[in-house]
Amino acid sequence: MFKHKDKKESRHKRHLRVRAKLQGTMERPRLAVYRSEKHIYAQLIDDTKGTTLVSASTVDRELRDSVEKTWNVEAANKVGKLLASKAQEKGITRVVFDRGGFKFQGRVKSLADGAREGGLQF
Repeated sequence: MFKHKDKKESRHKRHLRVRAKLQGTMERPRLAVYRSEKHIYAQLIDDTKGTTLVSASTVDRELRDSVEKTWNVEAANKVGKLLASKAQEKGITRVVFDRGGFKFQGRVKSLADGAREGGLQF
């Protein structure tokens, strides 16, 4: 009856399971991904301080004009590349990937590939 709520709750449980094993540091921050219906968001997080070091999404001004659709794999790839370039400016090259309870396919995989193309290692 409430399939949407169960689906959301299941993803949240998966995310907590993944997060129990991952922790981002200043040397190797956590690349956290969130995928909504229309947009995709990515952050590099230092869990020891609890701060976001770098972020990128399809909502950012840099990408808003260059992407026609924000919900496809091409847009996710561009977000990954933008995040990687911002990370390079701050001297970050190695990260820990946190898929946020989402399956590693489609837009999440495309974002990871874009980040790898941009120079991030994970």
